[in-house]
Amino acid sequence: MSHKAGFVSIIGKPNAGKSTLMNALVGEKMSIVTPKAQTTRHRIIGIVNEPEYQIVFSDTPGVIKPAYTLQESMMSSVQGSLIDADIILLVTDIHEKYDESDVIEKLKKTDSPVAILINKIDKSTEDEVKQKIGYWQELVNPQAIFAISALHGHNIAAIMQFILDRLPEHPPYYEKDSLTDRNERFFVSEIIREKVFKLYEKEIPYSTEVVITAFKEEAAITRISAEIIVERDSQKNIIIGKAGSMIKKVGTYAREDVEDFLQTKVFLELFVKVIPDWRKKDNYLKRFGYEQ
Repeated sequence: MSHKAGFVSIIGKPNAGKSTLMNALVGEKMSIVTPKAQTTRHRIIGIVNEPEYQIVFSDTPGVIKPAYTLQESMMSSVQGSLIDADIILLVTDIHEKYDESDVIEKLKKTDSPVAILINKIDKSTEDEVKQKIGYWQELVNPQAIFAISALHGHNIAAIMQFILDRLPEHPPYYEKDSLTDRNERFFVSEIIREKVFKLYEKEIPYSTEVVITAFKEEAAITRISAEIIVERDSQKNIIIGKAGSMIKKVGTYAREDVEDFLQTKVFLELFVKVIPDWRKKDNYLKRFGYEQ
């Protein structure tokens, strides 16, 4: 019996709803989902395994014009995913304007099947949906356009069918029990970073990185230490909060989710460390796992 397997890249601007879509397609919480833009910094792979096929989804950072080294690294993983992909899904918020012409040009030139997913249609009218379908048809002329609501699961089954119809014949790329190419430490750091995004205002989350410094599994409990990296002392004070109130809140919310994720009791210790301008420094970006 033949087996299908292939790579599906999910691209789009920050806040288009890529991560919500990725989680809906994979059926697991793989990517950070917050109301703030630019929450996905790494390329995250989520794998769907069935006896006759394997789909390797790749959620990339949001498409932006890079302003500093970290964002350049984020964009290089977007370009990489366009080259690797057997199928490309461009997720676009129904209300957003699209001016990243280099991405559009690549979509026009690629030999891979492209589907445009017009997301958040639950926040629009039927006329707006028709108008946007016409706009994307003219701009990219993709193989398919889907009007979807990733949040409410609308049209997810149709997207899966589009993928399955175009998946190449190939043996599995990953072990059949694999869900992702990332380890537990990575997802624990993402859970902590998600809490930082949700609990702090304005620029603070974008200046932070989370590094797991210790991960010790014992019979009854897993002990984890993590550093929240910021760029300035003033940010460190905000992260910690008055008498440690904010860092305590981050720790509590993160620990609950980490316990749920690891299915075990967790002791979580958080520290805050200042590394000036880490987002612009190659050595730190490499250490934190960003593509150069």
